[in-house]
Amino acid sequence: MSTPFSAEDFRARATRQSGSPIDMAWREHGDMLINPSIVPVLETMTLKDAAVLVGVVDGGPLDGRVILTQRTANLRKHSGQIAFPGGAVDHTDASIEEAALREAEEEIGLARHFVEPAGRLPHYRALSGFRITPVLATIKPGFTLKRNPAEVDQVFDVPLSFLMNPVNHRRGSRDWNGEKRHFYEMPFEGRNIWGITAGILRMLYERLYA
Repeated sequence: MSTPFSAEDFRARATRQSGSPIDMAWREHGDMLINPSIVPVLETMTLKDAAVLVGVVDGGPLDGRVILTQRTANLRKHSGQIAFPGGAVDHTDASIEEAALREAEEEIGLARHFVEPAGRLPHYRALSGFRITPVLATIKPGFTLKRNPAEVDQVFDVPLSFLMNPVNHRRGSRDWNGEKRHFYEMPFEGRNIWGITAGILRMLYERLYA
């Protein structure tokens, strides 16, 4: 029997997730709930579409593991931060899913035939200028990874059970443009998962596991 945090169970939850329809629910989750003042600002911004791959590696009945990256220190935006594989949607991408798969191939060498999309989360609107759609997927075993050193410093994975445990969802704050902004952070084995990535993971928890 599969555990509550297996890839099989994740897939089932992704297809039947609760809450408002994904095209309407971005205001109802995670960072938006702890920073209500930014919602009107984000509603007026022109945002560029981006996609990220929230990929859970299939370990059979055992706990699935989520693939994350640490970005290189020389990138213009979000340098050195923990991130999902992903990036801007190109005009040549046939869909959001296609964009997420392409970016995962380019950044970490994850061949798309190992990836099985299972759904989407509501998009995440970021003050950095992006409307990010998280693509939920399971990843079959047997893949090999090869990071793009220009974009990715490290590739690692984190147990889904750790990320979906609200005890591990700490709240922090920083001053940004004269205002205090609140965010989630999930420290794990010397790495601090925070910002957009933690916000998306918090949304994942609220939609699938809360």
